[in-house]
Amino acid sequence: MPRDPGQRLQKALAQLGLGSRREVEGWIRAGRLTVNGEPAALGARVHPNDLIRLDGRLVRRRAAAARQVFVCHRSPGEPLERPRDPAPDDRGPLLERLPHAGGRRFIAVSPMPRSDGGLELVTADGELAAQLQRAARELSAEFSVRTHGELGEAQLASVREGRLDRDTRLAVSDCAASGGEGSNRWYSLVVRGASGKELRRLFEHAGAVVSRVLRTRLGPVALDRRLTRGQFRRLTAAELHELLGAVATRGESLAELPPAGPRRGAPAGPRRPGRRRPTAHRSSGR
Repeated sequence: MPRDPGQRLQKALAQLGLGSRREVEGWIRAGRLTVNGEPAALGARVHPNDLIRLDGRLVRRRAAAARQVFVCHRSPGEPLERPRDPAPDDRGPLLERLPHAGGRRFIAVSPMPRSDGGLELVTADGELAAQLQRAARELSAEFSVRTHGELGEAQLASVREGRLDRDTRLAVSDCAASGGEGSNRWYSLVVRGASGKELRRLFEHAGAVVSRVLRTRLGPVALDRRLTRGQFRRLTAAELHELLGAVATRGESLAELPPAGPRRGAPAGPRRPGRRRPTAHRSSGR
């Protein structure tokens, strides 16, 4: 039986979330990495039992843990990463509150602007994050958009057309009113591959004043009511299998899909007492 050729060192460390492949190449050139006590070379391949050290520190290779994906409910204004000038009462950025292991860093997939919020997908698997980031532009997503005042039929038609400007158009498949109170009105939008900034531009192009954009679904992963603001949970094996399947149908080359398991996962992470989950049919001043 031929010997397992192993995995390229850059790919192995990227999958662990330690850095991108390009960053790892820089570490190799700088002599910061060793494999079994010898300086690593570009193109080196490693096996599960090889000892990899970065700056003399052993890299713990727990691929199964690195491949975990978390779904987070981020509050509008809550940072994903630590800002340069944090406020005195800052609880800390969302990514720092997730359960880290082995020095890995979490990477957000298609993050929403800080002023907006809702669903965020993050993973410590650098290779998986890169695949999901490329595929996010082709995945269908749902948003709840809050405007000041009710939109007229001509404005709704403009949003449904998806035109940002003369040369750019979003793939909007549905936009409908979903309630609100007073001057705050909510609209539910289904669109493929749009960012939060682009949605604001789309509504502003139609003459609307947007005060909030919340993402409620990305691909097959949706926020559920059990996951309140500031909470997070791991995707179940079945949810991860479904997400990777959706990415694979968009032409991404993925590793073997994990076996499907139970779909339901319990919410984790801190709760914020007295705060309620924003919904598309409810208007709040936040």
